[in-house]
Amino acid sequence: MSAPTGDADLPDIVVILADDLGHADLSCYGATAFSTPALDALAARGLRFTDAHAASAVCTPSRYALLTGRHPWRSPLRSAVLGGTDGALIAEDVPTLAGTLRERGYLTAAIGKWHLGLDWQLRDGTRRRIAPEAGFRPSMEADGWDVDFTEPFENGPLERGFDHFVGISGSLDMPPYCILSGDRAETVPTEEKTPRVTSQRPGPAAPGWVDADVDPRFAREAVDWLRRTTPVGPQDPPRFLYLATAAPHRPCLPPEEHRGRSGIGPRADAILMIDDIVDRVEAALENSSRPCLVVFASDNGAPTCYPEDGALEDHLPNGALRGQKADVYDGGHRVPLIVSGDGLPARVDERLVSLLDLFPSLLAHVEAIAEAQRAPRRPGERAVLDLDGAADLLRPSSGPSRVVGATAFDGSLVLMREKETACFSTGSGGFSEPVGVPTRTDGEEGQFYDRAADPRQSTDLWEAAGARRREMVAQFIDETGYGDLP
Repeated sequence: MSAPTGDADLPDIVVILADDLGHADLSCYGATAFSTPALDALAARGLRFTDAHAASAVCTPSRYALLTGRHPWRSPLRSAVLGGTDGALIAEDVPTLAGTLRERGYLTAAIGKWHLGLDWQLRDGTRRRIAPEAGFRPSMEADGWDVDFTEPFENGPLERGFDHFVGISGSLDMPPYCILSGDRAETVPTEEKTPRVTSQRPGPAAPGWVDADVDPRFAREAVDWLRRTTPVGPQDPPRFLYLATAAPHRPCLPPEEHRGRSGIGPRADAILMIDDIVDRVEAALENSSRPCLVVFASDNGAPTCYPEDGALEDHLPNGALRGQKADVYDGGHRVPLIVSGDGLPARVDERLVSLLDLFPSLLAHVEAIAEAQRAPRRPGERAVLDLDGAADLLRPSSGPSRVVGATAFDGSLVLMREKETACFSTGSGGFSEPVGVPTRTDGEEGQFYDRAADPRQSTDLWEAAGARRREMVAQFIDETGYGDLP
């Protein structure tokens, strides 16, 4: 493929998504037990957002939202996350960021953790698919032995906008334990996974599988792809790379070169590995003839309930925020977000934003550059995308207060407006006790916090804030059509 005529200034775009990295897991966000120099430098050159939120407090729905620009509750997955052998979650008729950029002349690659499902061929001759009308429930604990891994899967990254894919199907604690390349297993997993570390589930593994080799492999693949597709002139297309690390999601098993570097545990070691990966990816972009735009974020907050990952008295992954991964509270979905390059100013941005904003903002950025260099397209040449985020992530904006939504592990809805948060749950909705249950947006139970006066979300103002939360609900429903799930 080649870039459309006149689009010589379209930027290379790299989105690096860490797994379970907390809001305070980088030194540029307050970590003091170790430093992340590559990411600190990236933040110093660009936008560092202090109030950015994933669309979900767990990974599958968060990744769905990032790549589709749609709230996770628009998918068939209403709560929890997919298992490693669940079917494909993104429907064929749902546009993706990769597919939309590819239509505009980009080469696209997904490298790393997918966790959005694949339509696997099963040993009984059928194919696993998600049937939304049947009331889909994920199989998080499936062992995967019913899958015929000698056959290609369908509706994976190659059918969702990516030209190139190397990765794993789920998390490092889910079978199958094998690298996927294109539309199939690179090496067929034929052995039972052993040893299994911490939370790893039983299931098939490729012969010779080593957990600690996974992220280094992703780093090599990303650097190799960037180098072999390097644009050297206007005839060469821009690139979009989506690099999703497996770390620091547990089990935290960094390779030997990083083991013990932090001095405070394997999870912090894994974060230092990610910092090095960012440095290597940036170096691979240096010879491109195009400007570059680099985005770094996390899919959700950090878990803090696993002492084997590192002592919390040494480092608080979510800082002073309440809650952890999976929760309705800020610790569940407030994430680091850095956007740097292609003429962006260097500043700290305190606006309330969502990772849902990434798709429309990157698309608006690309379209603005393209339209400035050529005659506008004829009306109707491309369909207008129906996206849930705002397209102003890369430029200062002011206007009516936004209502930003997120969901917890159990599907509980969180609504945020400026520094106010309404949680439609009687508890955390995730991993913190008490978990509670989801509540309706028109019901009488829930939680309300003023994050400006109470950043730790310790004082529940639900009763006193009745009018304000009803306004937030009405605005959110008006903007999105949200309906309480059964």
